[in-house]
Amino acid sequence: MEIFRARTADGVWRQAHAAVMETAPHAKQASRAGETLELLHVGLEVDDPRQRWVISRRPSVNPAFAIADALWILAGSNDADVMNFWFSGLPKFAGQGSTYPGAYGHRLRKHFGVDQVKRACAALSSDTKSRQVVLQFWDVLTDLPEADGAPRTPDVPCNVMSMLKVRGRRLEWTQVLRSNDLFRGLPNNFVQFTLLQEVIAGWLGLEIGGYHQWCDSLHAYEDSLNEFSCGAPVVEERNTDSLASPFDQSDRLISEMFRRMAMLTAPELSETQVSEIAAMDDAPVGYRNLLRVLASESARRRARLDQAQALMADCTNPQLVQVWSSWLERVHGVPARTGVISSPKGIT
Repeated sequence: MEIFRARTADGVWRQAHAAVMETAPHAKQASRAGETLELLHVGLEVDDPRQRWVISRRPSVNPAFAIADALWILAGSNDADVMNFWFSGLPKFAGQGSTYPGAYGHRLRKHFGVDQVKRACAALSSDTKSRQVVLQFWDVLTDLPEADGAPRTPDVPCNVMSMLKVRGRRLEWTQVLRSNDLFRGLPNNFVQFTLLQEVIAGWLGLEIGGYHQWCDSLHAYEDSLNEFSCGAPVVEERNTDSLASPFDQSDRLISEMFRRMAMLTAPELSETQVSEIAAMDDAPVGYRNLLRVLASESARRRARLDQAQALMADCTNPQLVQVWSSWLERVHGVPARTGVISSPKGIT
């Protein structure tokens, strides 16, 4: 059993990457998607979950996709089209169709006939000592393999459950995964579930506690080692925003954010329309900054790079600016801050 702990998600990820690269080659494991370097039974602990971005992965992560994914979860959606816009390669991993059956938000808020998130908040508001608040993703009826071991659907959740506890007026979060891809999954998992942790802590009027993730299989696909790596250490900018709001305000915010996020995926949007969707001036600054990243990516995908730059120029969160700049450098070849942008490299 391995445990990796750091103040930031990037610090934890760097430790996990080093361990997989150094230890796992001696424990290769076959899988239906190819040979993997695998570590079993790995614990990951992020002391400050608001510092949620993995900035060391090369190539850099797509921040708009990670933000869209978190909002998709909070909204309880399983709509495939709205997510495929932010990552056109998603059907390769989750299957074709108008919905994704394993969508985490739908599992949490609708699939089992109960809004688990609201029930959890009510329970913890009534009894902060409770050890019974478990959010369930795994559905044995649809997710357990066939008798011959074949997957029943292409979209089987990697996340199995979340366990929430209140200790010392702080919301502690434990995330349990049956399977975790070091390069493709883990960086986004940090964003997804620490963002949920922060939002739900706000609903409960609590501070955000530690984020703890248990990966029963942490692995890297051998054929992905030529595609991904860990970059040299860089100075991490801080996330200066708060997403904590009381439930009624937050619920309205999330609904409106998701509505605007979906609008940004429309096939034909003018430059003016993109700017109007991004203008959510009555929202708290943390939500406005998230929306700026989404709107900037929507503009970039429409080859409006000047508009994308202008929208991000209004972002006041240094960490979001850092991850966006790394993404733009990845897809256009030069740092965004230079103002000189080459032709895109076809990353979608």
